Parts: sequence; C-alpha cells; structure tokens
Amino acid sequence: MSQNYHEVLPYLENSYPEIDGYDFYRELFPNNENQGDLHDDYSHPNAIYLYQDERDKDTKRRLRRRIMLNDTWEEDYLQYVANNPMTLCSGLSYRGRTNKLNNAQRMHALIFDLDGVGEFQFRAILRRTTLSPEENRRAIFMPTYMVLSGAGLHLYYVFEEPIDLYPNIKLQMKALKHEMTFWIWHYDSTSQVKAVQYQSINQGFRMVGSINNKYNLPIRAFQTGERVSIDDLNPYVKPENRVDLERPFTPSKMTKKEAQERYPEWYQRVVV
Repeated sequence: MSQNYHEVLPYLENSYPEIDGYDFYRELFPNNENQGDLHDDYSHPNAIYLYQDERDKDTKRRLRRRIMLNDTWEEDYLQYVANNPMTLCSGLSYRGRTNKLNNAQRMHALIFDLDGVGEFQFRAILRRTTLSPEENRRAIFMPTYMVLSGAGLHLYYVFEEPIDLYPNIKLQMKALKHEMTFWIWHYDSTSQVKAVQYQSINQGFRMVGSINNKYNLPIRAFQTGERVSIDDLNPYVKPENRVDLERPFTPSKMTKKEAQERYPEWYQRVVV
C-alpha cells in the first residue's frame, strides 16, 4: 500500500492543486453552526467527525465524537484532526449530536473508496473520466477531489448545493452509490483488490490532514474537478437507480378507501 501511495502522489502533485485539511472541510461544510447557536427547527445541520484522543489510550474507548462548528473549526482542526492517527468524517451533515443515518439531513458530498490504487490503476481511472457513460458502462465522472487515503483513493463528488436527505432520497442515493461503486471498482483495472467494497452513504472516511495509522502516511487531497449536480451523476447508472429530487417521499400503496377507513380525520381534512 505504501508503494502505491508513492506511485500515485507525483501524478497528483504535478497535475492538480492540493488543498489542506482545514480548507477542505471549510469548502465541504460552509454552513455549520457557530458555538452556542441553537436552531430548534433543525435548519442548520452540522458535520460530525470522530477522532482518537490521547486520553483514551489505555481505555476501551476507541473514538470520540465532535460537532464541526464554524467559529471554532481552526482551533479544533489543529487540536483534534491534524496529524491525528485516526479521524473519520462522512460527506453528510446531521441534526442533533449523533452521526446516525436517521439523523442525516443533508448530503454535501458523495464519496467512494477505492483500495489498492497504484500507478496503473490511477492511469486507468483518469482514462475512464474521459469516456461517455452512453458509450461505456465503465466510464467515471471526474470527481471534485481525489484524496490519497494511504490504502488507496477516496473520490469526492461535492455537490453544487447540498441535497436534502428526505426518506426516499436516502434510498435513491443508496441505490445510485451502490451501482456507481460497481462500475468504478474494477479488479486489476481501477483496484488491486478483487472484492468490491460497498459502503453506506453515511460511511466515514479518514480526514484530510490526519495520518493513516496503519501505514504512517498523511491523508492528502487534490482538486481534480468541479462541483457536481445529480444530473451529472445520473447518466452513470441505470434509469431505475437514478435520483429524482422531486420524489422525496415513497409513494403510498394505500388506496383512498383504505385511507378513509384507517385515518378518517386525516381523510376528512386532506382529501375531502
């Protein structure tokens, strides 16, 4: 894995601008709350990250959870993330204080993990970003950022506007990510690992500026493309797995007659 990292790094350094961890998460989550803000209507969800704390070294506690706040981020980044051997953050922001999928409110970035990426695989990924999805199912849309994770690459598709994660949108995003993972992860072409690694939209990834504790390698990010929209990504999956932002809720299979019998007050108020 260390050899792969050092094979890919020169290509990224020579072709794309690097962005440090502090600025990376400022770009990803520009609307976090300030310390002391209390928005009871959940209009300001926050990013949440996990980090390893020195105080837990001799305990069973593995990681601590912390909210990423706008006005304390510079200090917090230096204290909890920079050079930390284990930090994790997803591309979502959450209502409340826990990073559970049920609490996920907005998606700021769709992220893919590719293990086992050396020079050969990196060149193949770049070639595939030049292909059209209509002509080749293995085409890859150029990600906004490529992040060297120490074990491979993380591909970040940062949205022009965060996507509100209504219940049905979560399901649609899951289907889109699953199929895109299948096409992106191709053994011996884009990854040296046979088993495709499917992950939740809620998956946390090693944070830029921290250290991969397995290989003692820094996590580094490079801007390889522009921000994206759902319309950019939809052509890369089959029609049944595309995201329709106009369908935030799953349509009910209940008939009007059944609804009238089960929910008479609602039926009178809404239907009648």
